[in-house]
Amino acid sequence: MNRHLLKRMGVFLVAIGALALVAGGCASSPKQPDNVQNVVCGAKKTVWDVATEAEVTFFDCEMGKKGMDMAFIVSMDIKNVSDKPLRFKVHVFLEDMDKASGHLVPRKGKPPVVAPGAVAKIKIPFIKAETMSNDMMVAVKAMSD
Repeated sequence: MNRHLLKRMGVFLVAIGALALVAGGCASSPKQPDNVQNVVCGAKKTVWDVATEAEVTFFDCEMGKKGMDMAFIVSMDIKNVSDKPLRFKVHVFLEDMDKASGHLVPRKGKPPVVAPGAVAKIKIPFIKAETMSNDMMVAVKAMSD
């Protein structure tokens, strides 16, 4: 083969390789589900496991203070999209920091449930976290009767 053809083939193969790396990188990042909206968080990777009865209508994470200590604070709004009142169990795992937190939503009430179509707001502080998390898992489960 002549040199010109080999040079073109090399450029073509490099371009295909770069395209494969970009496509592979996009394919490996977790997809945000349809029932998660308005995510305002700088985490590089967030894995979602949200029940079909719930919708996360807002999700934010930021550094702040809780008392005298620095904290990584997660705020979220959970909407009950089912046709019956439900209580939710929320777990947030900061996988790169080996920290986790779990909450019942709502915490109190008689009965402690979120009405159909209603939104519950929660704030979860991770006290003494010095930096933002880059690798999180968020799970929202509906609790049965």
